[in-house]
Amino acid sequence: MKKAKLLWIDLEMTGLDPEQDKICEVAAIATDMELNQIATYEAVVKVSDELMKDRMVGEFWEKNSASRDALIAQNASGKPIAEVEQELLTFINQNFSSKHPVYLAGNSIHQDRKFIEREMPELNKRLHYRMLDVSAWKIYFENALDKKFIKPENHRALDDINGSIEELKWYLTFLK
Repeated sequence: MKKAKLLWIDLEMTGLDPEQDKICEVAAIATDMELNQIATYEAVVKVSDELMKDRMVGEFWEKNSASRDALIAQNASGKPIAEVEQELLTFINQNFSSKHPVYLAGNSIHQDRKFIEREMPELNKRLHYRMLDVSAWKIYFENALDKKFIKPENHRALDDINGSIEELKWYLTFLK
């Protein structure tokens, strides 16, 4: 089996504050460096209904009410965060070589990493300190080259990862 080189992760959270908010949906895609998909993982994380009600408010959530409502609706089927963390570690062990670093990849992945550090410390230990952040490419292409990739903003974890992979593939076409 071909081993992965990049661990694409997207988290949906109740908000963006790692001190107050919680992860409520996780998706991961393992790819090689050519961005070919090797394996996929998805999970719903159980969050207290009260926290979701209190934190999933405001302009962002009003604008993205369909995503909010879907995240709230699936919450009852969620698993404890510790169980999801163990499943992600198993996913890494199955798809990545223990001899090579696990590079985290995604859009604005530094924000997701803050939540991983706080809620999934064992997973965080398994990840390399270097990350592949597609948003760095976005900044350069939009500001220096006046080129913009239009990515759907579904605010669902697996859809967002697929969009990020497609976005990076688009940026890479300019290097050929």
